[in-house]
Amino acid sequence: MVPVPVATPAEITSFLETFPGGVPWSIVGIDNSSVTIELSEEWVSLRPGGSVSGPTLMMLADSAAYAVVLGFVGLNALAVTSNLNIDFLRRPWPGAMRAVGRPLKLGRSLIVSSVEMYSVGRDELVAHATVTYSMALVTGS
Repeated sequence: MVPVPVATPAEITSFLETFPGGVPWSIVGIDNSSVTIELSEEWVSLRPGGSVSGPTLMMLADSAAYAVVLGFVGLNALAVTSNLNIDFLRRPWPGAMRAVGRPLKLGRSLIVSSVEMYSVGRDELVAHATVTYSMALVTGS
């Protein structure tokens, strides 16, 4: 079964504006197979030598997986990261970064996403992550 987005980029963006301090990335697009986000150059942390830092790429991967949750499950602030595995494949070029998140499993309690990361303007894959989000259960008192 092909997943169907349940939120538009505008709805996701509006939801993210409610977060204290906002988020450093923006939704570029969403379709039936993926959500694409971009991290602007001003938020990219560089290592000596001009390489984008690993923590920046991990944040980007986690953010793209959260965008998958918002886009394919719904605008749920109670989703939390439960696992993130990342492979750094090649040196990213300094500057803005793009991530494409694809849902692998949309379960009731776990959402698993595949995330590919690129330097904006380049086609070479620089990192790949598999990220699992857990949907927190809300209980009444």
